[in-house]
Amino acid sequence: MLKHEKIWLTVSSVMIIGFMIATGIQTFAFGMGPPSETERVDPQKVDEHEVFSEPGVYEVGENKYEVVMTLEIFSFNPGDIEIPAGSEVTFKMTSKDVTHGFQIAGTNVNAMVMPGYIQTITQTFDEPGEYLILCNEYCGSGHQLMATTITVV
Repeated sequence: MLKHEKIWLTVSSVMIIGFMIATGIQTFAFGMGPPSETERVDPQKVDEHEVFSEPGVYEVGENKYEVVMTLEIFSFNPGDIEIPAGSEVTFKMTSKDVTHGFQIAGTNVNAMVMPGYIQTITQTFDEPGEYLILCNEYCGSGHQLMATTITVV
């Protein structure tokens, strides 16, 4: 083997091992791994499901809110959401029809919401203002109209 090949193999092997160690540390030490427990719901019976029968904003503790949301063709239910500043909000979502995206502009919230699955994501809103929620997965001919807002007061 040539000297350059040995150097390249050594460097690339060290990099691969380093990436694997970094991924392991993130997953086990910081809890940043993908969710292992998947909640499911029958997409044909979302309105009958105990969680999604009444979508809305619910106060679950001091400065803690849960937004139960259903996504369907070109709409978010509930639509416009209002919460107090400094609140921790847990979004519990499912889709009634096709795969939708859930992105809150100006934050790191970005999730894929698929029929048959319950997606849960948490965000703290410290800054008052209006946050735009967009569907970032193409869901049909009216996809560009699928948006709503969160108003933080």
